[in-house]
Amino acid sequence: MTCFRLLASWVAMAAAAMMLTACGGSSMFPSPSVAPPAASAPTIRPEEIVGKWGYGAYYNEKDRARTQTAAAAECTRPVVITRGPNGGVMMPVVNQAQAELTIKGGPGGKNFLGPPGEAGGDKDSEIISFDGRILVTRTVASDEVGHATSVYVRCGPKA
Repeated sequence: MTCFRLLASWVAMAAAAMMLTACGGSSMFPSPSVAPPAASAPTIRPEEIVGKWGYGAYYNEKDRARTQTAAAAECTRPVVITRGPNGGVMMPVVNQAQAELTIKGGPGGKNFLGPPGEAGGDKDSEIISFDGRILVTRTVASDEVGHATSVYVRCGPKA
């Protein structure tokens, strides 16, 4: 009878150890790797944002309406967005020198502006909204103040 109890105790301890291992996330069988969401094609084409724009930027969402009004007033000295030599766009971006930017599609149908490479990188800005007349972007990386949001208001008819 003692042998039976010893065997039963050992089986119970082994079962408990297996359950604890399962709770800890470790397993005898490797779990399938989960791939990150696939990037999609951008839904905005470079030619859609080529033209003259009034520009403004803000950090606090409560400043959005005021900044948009101020950006529209900047059409007396507009920012000009042109096609870049490599198919992207040449435009100013907050906290960065002007350079050719690529419009990139990201996970979930998001669009990003930034240097060539994977969408959503530290030097990218996410396109928050674009209706043909107003373009709103937000930096992916924050600086010492936070995420900068840029507002571009189209000056005159679409180019």
